[in-house]
Amino acid sequence: MVFGRHIDITDGQDEMNVIEFEASVSSEMSEKVFAELQSIEEREGVHILFAIESGSRAWGFPSPDSDYDARFVYVRPRDWYLSISPGRDVIELPIDDLLDINGWDIRKALGLLTKPNPVLLEWLSSPIRYMWNDDVCQHLINLSNKIAHGRACIHHYLHLGERQWQVYIEGKDRIKLKKYFYAVRPAMALRWIRLQPDKAPPMNFQELMKGAGLDDALSTAIGKLLIAKSQAKEIGEAERIPVIDDFLKAEFDWARTTQNKHNTKSHDLKKEADELFRSIVNGECN
Repeated sequence: MVFGRHIDITDGQDEMNVIEFEASVSSEMSEKVFAELQSIEEREGVHILFAIESGSRAWGFPSPDSDYDARFVYVRPRDWYLSISPGRDVIELPIDDLLDINGWDIRKALGLLTKPNPVLLEWLSSPIRYMWNDDVCQHLINLSNKIAHGRACIHHYLHLGERQWQVYIEGKDRIKLKKYFYAVRPAMALRWIRLQPDKAPPMNFQELMKGAGLDDALSTAIGKLLIAKSQAKEIGEAERIPVIDDFLKAEFDWARTTQNKHNTKSHDLKKEADELFRSIVNGECN
């Protein structure tokens, strides 16, 4: 599944065409990833419930040479869970220059979802799906919608964004475009949470921009940066952009002072998660 997004980029002087940035994967690569996932199912004796793209291609700002980051959630046969010795709950393939594929067992995924885990919330909102069990995924999404995600998401995105700022941006005149966006995207997610506290930030960057209430100057600067990254390799660089730097600092400052005050009221969903886990393992909704 592929969602396209449009950004109208103008700067008052140079009129630019409307650029369409797509979260997309070619049919050739989609088939390659799908084949790898099928091989995992056969080799590991698992059933994949969903598999999505989680990297810059799904975020909506890939470079021409970006790799593919496939993530999945799987279930094993029922007897595997009835053991006095818990088995390994992740499956990881060796990373190469093109593919990065790994997944979580459904018990691990549900445990993390109820914390909640912002990464899993993103996986469920990915615009690129390689495998997708509608019944199971709808139950997971329904459960995620009942979870108070605010404090966990603020902490998660602040940690991601501040690390990029401190290591790759602060004190430098030129920075890698990739690292710039690795800071911009968490800041955009924080802005989303500030404006829409009851709704988890989506994975796709253009979807984030639509809901972040950005002014024209910032939208234009980010739009131009998106164009530059789409045309540059992973090592492409750019000069610092003051309006973007100001945006990063403002959102990180807000998150730093808010994260421990944010409302975390939520129902205890462990019982509901346990029931969903049993129904999946017993094959009642997959």
